[in-house]
Amino acid sequence: MRIHLFAVGTRMPAWVEQGFQEYQKRLPPDMRLQLEEIPLPKRAKGDVAALVRAEGEAIRKRLEKLPGARVVALEVTGKAVDTPMLSQRLGELRDLGQDLALLVGGPDGLCARLSAAADERWSLSALTLPHPLVRVLLAEQLYRGWTLLAGHPYHR
Repeated sequence: MRIHLFAVGTRMPAWVEQGFQEYQKRLPPDMRLQLEEIPLPKRAKGDVAALVRAEGEAIRKRLEKLPGARVVALEVTGKAVDTPMLSQRLGELRDLGQDLALLVGGPDGLCARLSAAADERWSLSALTLPHPLVRVLLAEQLYRGWTLLAGHPYHR
């Protein structure tokens, strides 16, 4: 099983890169986490909705290369997911041999069309989180979910 994280934004601060990579390297080969950064369109004065659509189109094109993957849009309005539920979903997908594609929007959110087309919509928190922080938080929670499946003492 591969977990593909599609996240809008590039050139993250060093702490984001380091935090993400720390949890990425802890995951086992049968649950590999891959990050694909989607460049932000130029933010000149203009139509924010058009920028969000352009980001969505860039993600959609990358998703075409993952037929059969379970697509999950991460949205503040999505279904609240706790760690045991995340762990259970990871286990189910791993057992099916199905890849997982997680979608994180940019500063203006995720394209509504892309979100509507996703198989599921999850919320990591009712709080609005900065998209760089979501990468680290998500990587840690994926690792924590795996530790639950493996019976590892990390999750207490």
